[in-house]
Amino acid sequence: MVTSSPACSAAAVSCLALAERSLAEAAVTGEHTMRYAAAHVAALRTAAAVLAVRTRPHPRSERNAWVLLTRVAPELAEWAAFFAAGAGKRAAAEAGLTHAVTTREADDLLRDAECFLQVAQQLLDLPHQPLLPGHGAMSSASSAATARVQVRRAG
Repeated sequence: MVTSSPACSAAAVSCLALAERSLAEAAVTGEHTMRYAAAHVAALRTAAAVLAVRTRPHPRSERNAWVLLTRVAPELAEWAAFFAAGAGKRAAAEAGLTHAVTTREADDLLRDAECFLQVAQQLLDLPHQPLLPGHGAMSSASSAATARVQVRRAG
């Protein structure tokens, strides 16, 4: 469960809770296409949490979450590009195209989405609680990603 910090809005906390639910759903589904789609949705909800803190709604503003995220949180630009590149695969997976993604791609995206959630929680000054079985200790990849964000925030 996500708890609020002074810098984190109620909308952001709600988005993070939804992201956690999507990750949990992705972790238990047996169908790799649905796992991929749920993990990608979790990443979108995580991006929405950051956007809720860093932006204010404008009627004519950019609608693409990944483009907006790059503008308001440049330290997350690599994550935004990565998840933006997977949007087409997510759409194909949601459409039921079983060959749109492999089981490995789905598993990898699930881990990447959890890592992105960790990075966003740290960026928003929220505690991270491991969501996936066996992911209690951060992997070296997620440790490196978290360290990059910390360096960018400090500099």
